[in-house]
Amino acid sequence: MTSALHCRMFTLVLQPMSYAGIKSNMRSSPKVQSAHILGTRIDVTTYSKACDLMAEWIGQGQGGYVVAANVHVVMTGVWRSPFQRVVNGAQLVTSDGMPLVWGLRLLGFPEAERVYGPDLMLALCDRAQKAGWRIFLYGSEPLVLERLQRNLQQRFPKIQFVGAYAPPFRSLTPEEEARDRQRILDSGADLVFVGLGCPKQEEWMARQSPFLPVVLVGVGAAFNFHSGVVAQAPRWMMAIGLEWLFRLLQEPRRLWQRYLINNPAFVVLFAGQLLRHWLGRRQAKRVS
Repeated sequence: MTSALHCRMFTLVLQPMSYAGIKSNMRSSPKVQSAHILGTRIDVTTYSKACDLMAEWIGQGQGGYVVAANVHVVMTGVWRSPFQRVVNGAQLVTSDGMPLVWGLRLLGFPEAERVYGPDLMLALCDRAQKAGWRIFLYGSEPLVLERLQRNLQQRFPKIQFVGAYAPPFRSLTPEEEARDRQRILDSGADLVFVGLGCPKQEEWMARQSPFLPVVLVGVGAAFNFHSGVVAQAPRWMMAIGLEWLFRLLQEPRRLWQRYLINNPAFVVLFAGQLLRHWLGRRQAKRVS
């Protein structure tokens, strides 16, 4: 870790209670409570409530984007404040990882549940086939998209896929992004699943959302999972917050930095936030 990142961590641990407790965000739904964990807004919701919100947006022809946040998303926001603003600008930010669920509970939301991106994708596919929503798949590789669409079509026979596109892995030009937006608009999609990985997919959704009257949902590795290209962690590992270990053992060269640097840093920084939160509550009780 660079000295600049060490300095950033030290500053965050010592800074006053600017995001230690509950906050609202102008982009979040008024129907959803939220807290900030290390500066990133996390909404307290469930699969059913998240699907209901998106159904409302689709019914109103309202665009927006949804982020499934985990420790990697939160820590990317810690190191890169512009990315944190992108996440906080989303219409909905779900708690994709168990550490964030535990964090919400410690901050005063005992009812907080995990809303895991790959499972949210399946819940939305089920809702889509019942409601007649049209779905576009954006991201990954052509072969993965082909397998993904086939697997989801078998699982949800009445689902309507109106398009799929795998963009180049490099950064896109403004002209290419405009062509991709037009491709989505021409398809008549109501819902777009975006599988570009963090932070690329969140930044892409934030750039496109003002121009697209559709709901964009970032689902990360869900494309690989549901296509069968990559195995998911066992449910028992997910439940105790060890999905990261399973994924690290699968792809150590790609993921070692994400988990072996971000996870310990998250624990240290969130411990500082939690201490400030509890001290603030004690002071408030004394004053009252």
